[in-house]
Amino acid sequence: MPQITVDYSGVLSHAFDRKGFARALHTATVEIAAAKPEACKTQFRPSEYTAFGYEDPEARGHAVVHVTLGLLAGRTDETKAKLTEAVLELLRKHVADDGVVLHASAEVRDLDPSYRKFER
Repeated sequence: MPQITVDYSGVLSHAFDRKGFARALHTATVEIAAAKPEACKTQFRPSEYTAFGYEDPEARGHAVVHVTLGLLAGRTDETKAKLTEAVLELLRKHVADDGVVLHASAEVRDLDPSYRKFER
């Protein structure tokens, strides 16, 4: 915990500083949600194909980044909102403006009580 996934349009691969974003996101998650630094794990999942409205996806005029943070239950709604706002600000800083319309979003969700993990 936290389990973080970042889904993003592949067209952003050259414009998205993923390493810098992950480091800053982990710092923000520790500071805002009281997570342990060593517990922060982020997976980046690029998408080859992004469709937006009725636009021809081959036009590649739009790109999407959506960040999901799964945390153990117990954070207040205020803490979750503060964290999602921080995520959006970090995306502004770590995704360069390369001429596409960027649709960025974030959500914090509670991990289900059945959540378990192991390390080896």
